[in-house]
Amino acid sequence: MKKFWQKLKIRWEIESDWQVTIILLVFSLTGFTFLFISPYIDQLFGLSEKDPMWLKIVVFIVVTLPIYNLLLIIWGTLLGQFKFFKNFIIKFFKRLLFIK
Repeated sequence: MKKFWQKLKIRWEIESDWQVTIILLVFSLTGFTFLFISPYIDQLFGLSEKDPMWLKIVVFIVVTLPIYNLLLIIWGTLLGQFKFFKNFIIKFFKRLLFIK
């Protein structure tokens, strides 16, 4: 476990064990929050189990990815990790859009 923890610190370019804990907590809170609101997003767009998968994928990419990242910023800011999550999201979208 300690080896994994050290790898996270190196990969995320952070020093503190406490910061790793907070960052993992932010990811957890974001996931739970997103799980809670995702049915409402589907309902807002009128999606059901009968809709084609391609439509669900498009809605996911266009709507839910930005909402998830917004939740990361909100939770990260509330727990004092705005800078980390701002940089994390910038890197994520650069990879997603193949930007160097």
